[in-house]
Amino acid sequence: MSDGRKSWPSEMFQLEKQLCFVLYEASRATIAIYRPLLEELGITYPQYLVLLILWERGTCSVKEIGQVLHLDSGTLSPLLKRLEAAGLITRQRRTNDERVVDISLTDTGHALQERAASIPKQFVRALDFTFEEYRSLLTQLKQLMARLHTRERSVARGEE
Repeated sequence: MSDGRKSWPSEMFQLEKQLCFVLYEASRATIAIYRPLLEELGITYPQYLVLLILWERGTCSVKEIGQVLHLDSGTLSPLLKRLEAAGLITRQRRTNDERVVDISLTDTGHALQERAASIPKQFVRALDFTFEEYRSLLTQLKQLMARLHTRERSVARGEE
């Protein structure tokens, strides 16, 4: 190869050696661990992600939430409607720009944070990871995501 790396061995074309498959499998298994924990709270995994954003940042626009989660409004809107129906959030159009819809936590949504506080620890415990193993894996995955997002932006600009 012109970049100085060795050729990929032929066994790299086996399914279990494909990074995409391992990430897909890990994602499914991760959500399977979260599912029963979140069912106790009456929320789904995507709803949990939205609530994490709001617990951390406070009021956010639908667009901001979509950018963080990499979801379009067509996917996000039904999810937000269900959170609103459950009494966890409110949706309000900005008075100075009615195109922007802000999402805020209700008192019930704020209170749910306390009940959800143990979920990350329960997840790590379910994996039997040390905190250092968890942090190391998280760092590597964040590096992967940064590279993927950089590539995504390059492709969007027509650089690849």
